[in-house]
Amino acid sequence: MATVTFRDETATGKALAEWEVAGLPDRMTVRELIRLRVREEVARHNARPGDRFNGLVRPDDAETELNGYRLRETRRIDWERQAEIAERAFLSNGFFVLAGDCQAEDLDEVVDLTADPDLVFIKLVALVGG
Repeated sequence: MATVTFRDETATGKALAEWEVAGLPDRMTVRELIRLRVREEVARHNARPGDRFNGLVRPDDAETELNGYRLRETRRIDWERQAEIAERAFLSNGFFVLAGDCQAEDLDEVVDLTADPDLVFIKLVALVGG
């Protein structure tokens, strides 16, 4: 069983957040890893719902803020809906994933977690006016 470190970084390499998940299979697809990450962050939010959500992608009806999203009202979030949003964001280059030193290119790409236990998620920010 593998232990994986999920880390969010800026495009310049500045670490924003980091946490570990243990007890994972030795090999998982990028899709499975994204869904796992989203399920974990939504579970943390739903355990103590608030009006802010710090996660990989913006929930429906939320406003983007510095380092997170403001919900219109305090509510629980549906992790499966968030996972769908995350998969679409990955496919449209809203963020990318690095496994070790390699960028994941496809949702069905298999990652060997024994060789690359560190996953880096880098969100890309749209430029204003362009």
